[in-house]
Amino acid sequence: MDHRVHFSSKSDLYATPWLLFWTLDARFHFDIDVCALPENAKCKRFYTPDDDGLRQTWKGTCWLNPPYGRKGKICRWIEKAYSSALSGQATTIALIPARTDTVWFQRYVMAATELWFVAGRIRFGGAKSGAPFPSAIAVFRKGQVGKIPALKGFSQN
Repeated sequence: MDHRVHFSSKSDLYATPWLLFWTLDARFHFDIDVCALPENAKCKRFYTPDDDGLRQTWKGTCWLNPPYGRKGKICRWIEKAYSSALSGQATTIALIPARTDTVWFQRYVMAATELWFVAGRIRFGGAKSGAPFPSAIAVFRKGQVGKIPALKGFSQN
């Protein structure tokens, strides 16, 4: 099977579908979108690439739809969601690819407070069809994340 389709695209900045966001916002009441472009931000307050959300202190209830491509370094975004919850400063809800075989998923997502797998394939804004990969919602509640599991013998994906 050719796995390149799961890691390639013309862009890794696809927008979250509004219906999915509104459903989650009704439950969590987001304060800030920590990884957005002005044209696809889901909250009134948001960090753009110029703001560099990874360098900001996340507080309150944060929405995160990180760049999925390898250049986006999704691991750094998920680690930030985990560490912000661990510090007690933020609850972050992240829309992520369900790449259960990756180190970042095993290390940080498996320590999340809640993990929901999305049925079907999400059709991101700007896409002509559903994503070629499954998605998940990871909830990192402030002060409630688990310990990072030991991952001896795993490759770095």
